[in-house]
Amino acid sequence: MTFHRSSQQGPMAAIRMEHAMGVNQNLHFGLIGQMFKSDYSWLCARVGRAMGCPHGAQDIASETFLRVLALPDPAAIREPRALLTTIARRLMYEGWRRQDLERAYLEALALAPQLAHPSPEERLVLIETLLEVDRLLDGLSAKAKAAFLYHQLDGLTYAQIGERLDVSVSRVQQYMADAFKRCYLAMAQP
Repeated sequence: MTFHRSSQQGPMAAIRMEHAMGVNQNLHFGLIGQMFKSDYSWLCARVGRAMGCPHGAQDIASETFLRVLALPDPAAIREPRALLTTIARRLMYEGWRRQDLERAYLEALALAPQLAHPSPEERLVLIETLLEVDRLLDGLSAKAKAAFLYHQLDGLTYAQIGERLDVSVSRVQQYMADAFKRCYLAMAQP
């Protein structure tokens, strides 16, 4: 009977692999821990200046380090503060975008008849849906986003949208095709 090398080393190889993963994980956490100790206060101060809110800055800084913790290879980080700043800035923009969407939704809701006011749970679902639509349309021009929303939410025709946006009907068709393509691709992803 012949044994393949891998079958002879199976249990030991698995133990070595588990040990290596543990060492790598400890190294990973150690690097992030050092970065946290040296840069957390700095990041809080930097974000706090940008936001004008120390509590919000702490939330952003904490979320930033959670994102760094999820990176596959922290040893590859060459400029930790630049990375932290970039992640924190993106998180701030996401937060501001969410606030803008919520504010616009609540303003529209205030103008709606009293019977149309949804429950808090329905509001949350609607806001999350708006955020998802905004995420799907991210990368489109402002006019393309507006065209899609005018058509889908307000029921405007392409000609009416063209008038509002001061573009041709064929341009509106192109905007709509781009927006629908993004939605289709997002739905096709598992």
